[in-house]
Amino acid sequence: MIEVDNLTKYYGTKIALDKVSFTVRKGEVLGFLGPNGAGKSTAMKIITCYLSPTEGSVKVDGLDVFDDSLEVRKRIGYLPETPPLYLDMTVKNYLEFAAKIKGVDKKNLQESVDTVVDKCGLSQYYRSQCRALSKGFRQRVGIAQAMVHNPLVLILDEPTIGLDPIQIVEIRHLIKSFGGEHTVVLSTHILPEVDMTCERVIIINDGTVVAEDTTSNLRSRLPQTEQIYLEIRGNSSQLLSKLEAIQGINSVNEDKCSDNIIIYEIKADNKTDVRPEIAKTVIGENLELLQLKDVSLTLEDIFINVTMK
Repeated sequence: MIEVDNLTKYYGTKIALDKVSFTVRKGEVLGFLGPNGAGKSTAMKIITCYLSPTEGSVKVDGLDVFDDSLEVRKRIGYLPETPPLYLDMTVKNYLEFAAKIKGVDKKNLQESVDTVVDKCGLSQYYRSQCRALSKGFRQRVGIAQAMVHNPLVLILDEPTIGLDPIQIVEIRHLIKSFGGEHTVVLSTHILPEVDMTCERVIIINDGTVVAEDTTSNLRSRLPQTEQIYLEIRGNSSQLLSKLEAIQGINSVNEDKCSDNIIIYEIKADNKTDVRPEIAKTVIGENLELLQLKDVSLTLEDIFINVTMK
C-alpha cells in the first residue's frame, strides 16, 4: 500500500532523511518509532504530499506522491501532531466542512460524518464547540476528520501526546480497531503505544532506518541474556555475593526498599535456568522469598539497543 524507496530530505545543508526505504502492507498497523528529531514527522509530511523529497520516491496505492499528488491525497487521512481544528466551529460543522473539502459526495456527506462520529465516540459532543472539548476529545475530532472520507491510509503523527493515561488507553483502542479496514502508520516516540497497538515496527534514528521487524522478532535479536526479578524480605550481608557466585549469572543489582524488603535485578546466561539455584540460595540464608520471575525484554530495551550503537 505504501512504498518508500531511498527517501532523502535536506533542509539546507542539514539532512533529515538519508536513503530511507520501507513498505507498509494493506491493512497493516505500522509503528514508526524514533526519538525527537529522528526524521519521523518529515517522512510523514512527504508521504502525505505536504513536503517534496530531495531524492527518492514514495508511492501510495501505486501512485507517486509527486506526480499524482491530488490522487494520493484522496487516499490518505492525516492527523498532524496538533489537530487542525477550528475552535469556533461545532464538531458537527467542522466534520461537515472537512468532508466537503475532502470531496465527499453531497448525498453521502451526512452518512460519512455520522459514521466517524460513531467510530470515534463523539455522539454526545456532536453539537459542542471544539474549544469546549478536552484535549483527548480534540484528538478524537482530529482522527475523525482524517477518516471522514474513508481513506485507504491513515497517517497519525503523535496521536496521544499530552493526553492523560485514561485518554491514552481510549485512543490506543480506537487506533487498533482501524487495522484491516485501513492501513495505519502511527508515528510516535512513546514506546508503549507501539507495543500495544502495532503489528510491525520501524525504528528510525538520525534520519536512517536502524531496525524493521515485529516486536517479537526484534526482541529475539537482542543479546541473549535473561533478566530475572528477585524480591526478598530479611537481612543477609552474604546474599549479594552468593548470588553473584552462581554459575550462569552475569550481574546482580541490589535495591534496598522499606520494610526490610530488598529487590535484585539479575542478568544471566539464557542457556542455563538459574532460578532453582537462586531460590535455594535465598532459602539457605533464612530469607523470605517474595517473588522470583523472568522479566521480558521491553520495546524500550530494543529501542535503546538499536539507537545507542
